[in-house]
Amino acid sequence: MKPPSISFRLAGALLGFLLLALSIPASAEVLKIVVDDTIHPITDEYIGRALAEAKRSKDQALLIELNTPGGLLDSTRHIIEKILASPVPVIIYVTPSGSRAASAGFFILESADVAAMAPGTNTGAAHPVTLGGGKVDDVMKEKMENDAAALMRSVAAKRGRNVEVAESTVRQSKSFTEQEALSQKLIDYVAASEQDLLKQMQGKTVKRFDGKTITLNLAGEPIRPFDMTLKQRILAFIMDPNVAFILLAIGALALYAEFNHPGAVVPGTVGVVFILLAVFALNLLPTRFAAVVLILASFALFALEAKFSAHGVLAIGGMVTMILGGLLLVDAPIPEMRVHLLTALGVSIPLGAITVFLMSIALKARANKVVTGAQGLVGEIGIAQTPLSPHGKVFVHGELWDATSTVSVAAGQTVVVRGVDGLQLRVDPSPAVQHTPAATMA
Repeated sequence: MKPPSISFRLAGALLGFLLLALSIPASAEVLKIVVDDTIHPITDEYIGRALAEAKRSKDQALLIELNTPGGLLDSTRHIIEKILASPVPVIIYVTPSGSRAASAGFFILESADVAAMAPGTNTGAAHPVTLGGGKVDDVMKEKMENDAAALMRSVAAKRGRNVEVAESTVRQSKSFTEQEALSQKLIDYVAASEQDLLKQMQGKTVKRFDGKTITLNLAGEPIRPFDMTLKQRILAFIMDPNVAFILLAIGALALYAEFNHPGAVVPGTVGVVFILLAVFALNLLPTRFAAVVLILASFALFALEAKFSAHGVLAIGGMVTMILGGLLLVDAPIPEMRVHLLTALGVSIPLGAITVFLMSIALKARANKVVTGAQGLVGEIGIAQTPLSPHGKVFVHGELWDATSTVSVAAGQTVVVRGVDGLQLRVDPSPAVQHTPAATMA
């Protein structure tokens, strides 16, 4: 029997090496994401995607660097549910110095397997706020407060943290520095950096939400960043209420321009795209649709100003209406998720001026006499080149035309054009002074 060739043996050895390499598990890492924004549906999607990736890659932990003023309660609950159900331990680290985990951020911080803060940070102030800051009756206010307090007690108790102090952030809106939070057992560590945090945690036992305990050995482990997708970045950007308001206003202006100049195409396309983006963002935000009506009504006032020239009264009314519509557009629980006054002023005043200017130009253009084509000849003065009785020739606009008149017109007499029938003009004698060929020659 012929022995196997050298190439065949090398291929077999390479295959065996590859199988051996695949059988050795990859070294686990710490997956890291950065949440530096308000809490909204895109934040929820981002954290959920990171938790799924950590589970798929069998990472040792997910590190969430948090800096948020708060956000929407529904999104916060969804995030907490995902963190509590995660098979991968979750570490939440409020950083850098000067950052905060306020309101909804405090709920998320307390839900973590390990809660940590950097020096110079703060947390707390988790009292539920009515949307738009409006007043509600005492019964509804008590219900909201009790609901939020129950969620806080449930999360803090399971994580072994100070339930009474944690609940005080809901009922009394208390806030804490990093050292105060550490001393009152609201967090587990104060660390100057990621590596410092991992070193402090080295070999420590953590109790999971399901009651199981694990030992964390993360010192020196590589930290792998996990960024938002391009889609999430774009959506997170337009989820800013100020951006959504600007998109809505510019989109409405572009459609307004398209209606005044049909067939321009570009303004219409831009308007549709901008309005669709704004509608998507506003659909995910707590939106007052009455405010949208105010914004649309402002354009009607701008149009009326241009039409009736009300000395700026209607234009000012339109600007005020748009400013109010912008300020009331997003009914959010924190100021960071509402349209700012400067944004409302900066958009409404220039937009009102531009809209009135464009509308006035369009109305003037429509009111002007047509000076081209057949209609442009009506009302023009010409000279009869031959007698009109009733047919003859007239000279109008540098051209010789066939013409007909209801009364006889002598050659050289001025005529006025009353209408155009195909290639023939209908004229009448003009009260202007007659021109004779002799006089013209002289």
